Amino acid sequence: MNTYSNSEASVKREFWKEAVVYQIYPRSFKDSDGDGVGDIQGIIEKLDYLKELGVDVIWLSPVYKSPNDDNGYDISDYEDIMDEFGTMHDWEQLLAGLHERGIKLMMDLVVNHTSDEHPWFIESKNNPDGEYGDYYIWRDAHSDGSLPNNWESFFSGNVWEYSEERGQYYLHLFSKKQPDLNWENPKVRQAVYKMMKFWLDKGVDGFRMDVINLISKVEGLPSNGTEEIADGSMYYVDGPRIHEFLREMNEEVLSNYDMMTVGEMPGVTVEEAKKYTAEERKELQMIFQFEHMRVDAGEGGKWDIVPWTLPQLKEVMHKWQIGLADKGWNSLYLNNHDQPRMVSRFGHDGEYRIPSAKLLGTLLHTLKGTPYIYQGEELGMTNVAFDTIDQYKDIESLNMYVERVTEKKADPDQVLSMIQRRGRDNARTPVQWDATENAGFTNGTPWIGVNPNYTQINAEQQLDDADSVFRYYQKLIALRKQYPILTYGDYELLLPDHEQLYMYTRTLGEDTWLIVHNFSTEPTDFDLSSYTGDQQATLILSNYPEENADLAHLRPYESKIYAYN
Repeated sequence: MNTYSNSEASVKREFWKEAVVYQIYPRSFKDSDGDGVGDIQGIIEKLDYLKELGVDVIWLSPVYKSPNDDNGYDISDYEDIMDEFGTMHDWEQLLAGLHERGIKLMMDLVVNHTSDEHPWFIESKNNPDGEYGDYYIWRDAHSDGSLPNNWESFFSGNVWEYSEERGQYYLHLFSKKQPDLNWENPKVRQAVYKMMKFWLDKGVDGFRMDVINLISKVEGLPSNGTEEIADGSMYYVDGPRIHEFLREMNEEVLSNYDMMTVGEMPGVTVEEAKKYTAEERKELQMIFQFEHMRVDAGEGGKWDIVPWTLPQLKEVMHKWQIGLADKGWNSLYLNNHDQPRMVSRFGHDGEYRIPSAKLLGTLLHTLKGTPYIYQGEELGMTNVAFDTIDQYKDIESLNMYVERVTEKKADPDQVLSMIQRRGRDNARTPVQWDATENAGFTNGTPWIGVNPNYTQINAEQQLDDADSVFRYYQKLIALRKQYPILTYGDYELLLPDHEQLYMYTRTLGEDTWLIVHNFSTEPTDFDLSSYTGDQQATLILSNYPEENADLAHLRPYESKIYAYN
């Protein structure tokens, strides 16, 4: 059967809709050689662990040659492997090992920018009239000496860096060591497509595309207002030629391979997402949107941390569930290498860590879309609160700290507290494999500190516990494989304004499932019969080890999945 029929539409079956993806951040996954840095051989050591979990696809964060200014997202050679991670032979061994286990490999495609140590950039700055002179975005200062525009970098400060060699400024939306490529130049695009084919011809099964909706900038790169530094995103998010560029990429590369694609897209709207992912437009299959990652952010952005409410979260998730129901497809995630640990952010990392970790997993695996698991999520790993700024490694957090403490004279303790709650290093502490020193991650000194709770939270302990978070994730993944309703069923939200309950149905043909979550430390009741009517409800799965005899009562952070028809 190649389609599933719902009341509204017939849905085409696709592997990437039915898959569960697991993200590996190599630096923090497993170190095989004792240098304190995770590597490809370390991943190979854990392939049977990934197979046992049941995932279908590995998304591998960048392993290319890089000076590591932004942990591999600053690439100096797209067709070679970072020395710290291993060799191309190691990578080929990894690919073969995954494929032997029936697991696909999705690589990270980082083509909004390169490293300033990439040969293209070195040539561009040293030889403006040469072949690579127009590979990047260069501008002169204004006649009064001011910067070409007033855009703010994602990593604090302005987006311009002066090159003595060339006598001009280059644009960098991120670090100054990450100059933006000039996608207006067709030679740049062809070079990118050639590189993509290099990896696909090696057997890669897809790409996760880093900040891909930022590659088209508005002509003229205008300033936003008259402030010295301001948000310029309206001039480069979903820019004027972005859909043209992606259709060209699809025509020249993507459509010629059996592969999956997901585009990371900061600031994308539902309407734009439909364009990116609608099948007939021939661009991408899925996108990562970030609207639900902003429910706890105030007007000041990520570091302006405000309380979030369940109705707010439901409203955003619902908007995307409905918005991409008939055109496009959702990617489902609550944490990744750029976000804090979801159990600390959306759950409860104290007394109710285990049920809340399972609840959040249940949410992601029962909504409509493709679930993405971030390494350690399947163990219920938590945020880390390092004591001093010196223990943090992430360029975004460190730049923000300097800007606020040194330049704006903010309270260092308050700024450190922000980083402890929202910093990207929360997701980058080593995976906790066992209770031995350094959590079994390395025999050396880890590149970043291990979360001290590794003696209580680790894979070895959970593999021996039938009621662990890991074993529950196994059940969730198996459930998606067994029941197409979780992939292709229609979705309907119930009780949108309820402060504690997150409830929705999934319906496929004659079958309906009711999923209910108690997002609270307080127990609560609900009237099951008001949803099932005279139909007999069968409990499919609950996240507590002992069955709750009272069907209409939910314990703290309890999730239940019912089926009825």
